[in-house]
Amino acid sequence: MDDPTDAHRPLDLHVLERTVEHLAGRYAGVISPEVVERVVFESYAALARTARVRTYLAPLAGHFAADRLAALAHARDRDGSTVPRVLFVGRHDTGRAQIAAALLAHYAGDAAVVRSAGTEPGAAVNEKALQLLTARGIEVGRVYPKPLTDDVVRGSDHVITFGTGAAVPAYPGTDHRDWGTDRTVTGNPGELESLVTELDEKVRALWQQIKP
Repeated sequence: MDDPTDAHRPLDLHVLERTVEHLAGRYAGVISPEVVERVVFESYAALARTARVRTYLAPLAGHFAADRLAALAHARDRDGSTVPRVLFVGRHDTGRAQIAAALLAHYAGDAAVVRSAGTEPGAAVNEKALQLLTARGIEVGRVYPKPLTDDVVRGSDHVITFGTGAAVPAYPGTDHRDWGTDRTVTGNPGELESLVTELDEKVRALWQQIKP
């Protein structure tokens, strides 16, 4: 398999192989080991295309793969979960989609599964946006831009796009909404505060509509 990160290949391969073993055990009888392996290595390759820092690429790929497999299991109705799954899709997954996802995760807690993705994922989430969310008491954790994948779309009950709806496949039973163009998130404090406030209102309204 071609790997654009040859400098870390030995260590990364070791981490990825252990990840495959762990996830194959978790989804035994639900998802085949071959599919698990493919998802793990695809996730690694996808993140490697835009990653600025390669040091933690393999663990991030494992986290991304685990999320994709969870979505796939849900799409197959094999995970037993009834909580709503919400996907926010921007162009780069560095601004609006990440902000909205952080806000909804904050309000919903364990009562929802929240994801974000980008049709053309960027290299890093807007740092000033993360700082503003943290200042509001919203825990953002380890976030990174993720490419849009079919398994995550299939595993979503609600898909919120930011002018990216044409790139998102539509599946029966999935609620699709568009929240406007995914314009560049600037570093201007006033504009950023206004954007977060706008998204906060939309996210609160969405949660009132979809919460169990």
